[in-house]
Amino acid sequence: MPRKKRAVRLTSGLRRVQTQARSLLARLRKEIRSREAQLKRLRQQEAGLGRFAGRVSLRRRAVGRRGARRRGRRINWGSVLARLPKEFSASHVRSVPGIKSKRPSEIFAAITRWIDAGSVKRKARGAYEKA
Repeated sequence: MPRKKRAVRLTSGLRRVQTQARSLLARLRKEIRSREAQLKRLRQQEAGLGRFAGRVSLRRRAVGRRGARRRGRRINWGSVLARLPKEFSASHVRSVPGIKSKRPSEIFAAITRWIDAGSVKRKARGAYEKA
């Protein structure tokens, strides 16, 4: 018989700890919600004051930096080819607006695609001619 009483005591002790943990968890969730609401209000105030001062908000600036890391938008390489002279090199491609921030590997990949498509012929090393 003493074993049953002890098992009941352990179970009730475990239940008490679980109950305390649940109440603590509920309080933490409530605190997190209130702080998130406060942070949202502060961000709205920052955005309003930034607009008033004529500045871009921190969020927009951060998004702009991420976009810069990706090196800009998609390029229509067909229109780039149309802007090039009859004979050109990779440096001519880089001089087209919007291409300056592209990596050399992207530029040479485009030239290779043009060659494979028959739009461009390779004259010499680094020199190309429109077909």
